[in-house]
Amino acid sequence: MATAFYLSQKGIKLAVIERKYIASGSTGRCIGGIRQQFSTPTAIRLMKENVTLFSQMEEEFGFTVEFHQGGYLLLAHSLEMKEIFKSNIELQQKEGVNVSLLTPKEAKEVVPDLDIEGLLAAAFCADDAQAFPFPVLKGYKNKIEQNKGDFYLYNPVITFEKKKNFLLTLENSTVLEAEKVLLSAGPWTAELGKQVGLDLPLFPERHEAMITERIPKFFEPMVVDYRKDGCYFHQLISGQVIGCYTPVPNVPGIREDASFEFLPRLAKRMMRLVPCLGKAAILRHWAGCYTMTPDGNPIVDESGIENLYIASGMSGHGFMFGPAIGKHLANFMLTSKWDTDFAEFSINRAFEGKEALK
Repeated sequence: MATAFYLSQKGIKLAVIERKYIASGSTGRCIGGIRQQFSTPTAIRLMKENVTLFSQMEEEFGFTVEFHQGGYLLLAHSLEMKEIFKSNIELQQKEGVNVSLLTPKEAKEVVPDLDIEGLLAAAFCADDAQAFPFPVLKGYKNKIEQNKGDFYLYNPVITFEKKKNFLLTLENSTVLEAEKVLLSAGPWTAELGKQVGLDLPLFPERHEAMITERIPKFFEPMVVDYRKDGCYFHQLISGQVIGCYTPVPNVPGIREDASFEFLPRLAKRMMRLVPCLGKAAILRHWAGCYTMTPDGNPIVDESGIENLYIASGMSGHGFMFGPAIGKHLANFMLTSKWDTDFAEFSINRAFEGKEALK
C-alpha cells in the first residue's frame, strides 16, 4: 500500500490486488509499534525516516492515525543482552537516535509500576512510537483512489505468469496485464512466486496477540522483555493494553488459529513485569503471521525476473518499516536505481547475519 501510494503520486497507472479486505493479512493483526532501536545501519536509518513519515500522516490524510511517541523500553535480564544493548546503542547514537542505556532504577522512573527484580539494564528511546494500522491503510487507500489507482478486493490471484508482460488471473476471472509487478503478499508471497519459478526464502509462522479493556493510562512506552519467556506490550492512547510474545518453538505455516495456552502464558509474563495488570480484563485474542527470512531482515529488491519486485519477509516489522520502504521502493521501480543503500535487504545477500532485536 505504501509503495502504491508513492507510485500513484507520480501518476503511474496501477492496481492493488488483495485476496480479502485491506489489512486482512499481517498488518491488520499487528500491535502497531514503531521503533528505531535496530542493530543495523539500514534498518535504523529507515526507522528514523519512518518516525517522520508516520508523524506527518494526520496532516496528509486529514484524520488521525493515532500516532503517539510513547517510546520503547527494552529490558535486559542477562549480561549478554546488556552487552547487545550497549553495542546497539553505540551504533544507534551514531545514526542520531535519541536512545540511552538505563539502570534498573532509571527504568522504573520511566514505568513506575515496573518490577525490576532481576533487571540489569534497559535501553530506552523516548522518540519511538505507536500508530493504529487501520487508519494508516485507510489513508493510503483514499489517496491512491484520488490518484486514479484501482483496487481489486476479495480477488485472490489464481494464476500468475510471465509472457511479454505479466498476466494475473483473479478469482472473478478478471485478467490483468502489467509491465511491472510488486509481490508484497506477506505469508502468501512465496506461493505466488513459485508460479513464476521463484524459490524465495520466506517462512510464515503464527504469532498471537491480545488486547484488554480500556483502563486509566498509567505507562507510556512499549515494554519489551527479551528473556526466552518474555513478552512485549504497550498501552494505547485509548487506554487499552495490547501485547504478545514470540513463541518458542515457533509455530510454522500460514495459520490464524488462536491457541488455548497463549492467554494464561502472556498474562503471567506481563504481570511478572507490571503486577497491577492482573486487574485488567482481556477483551479479545487473535493470531496472524510473521513472514520470516533466515536473517530476520526483509527482502526488498527486484527478483531474478526482470520487472518483478519483492517486498516481503518483514519478520514482524512490516507495519513500522512500510512507509519508508514503500517510498524508496517506488522510486527504484521507476528508475532502476536505489536512492538509499538497500543492500542489506537484497534478494542475493548471503542471509548470514541476524537482526539482534527481533
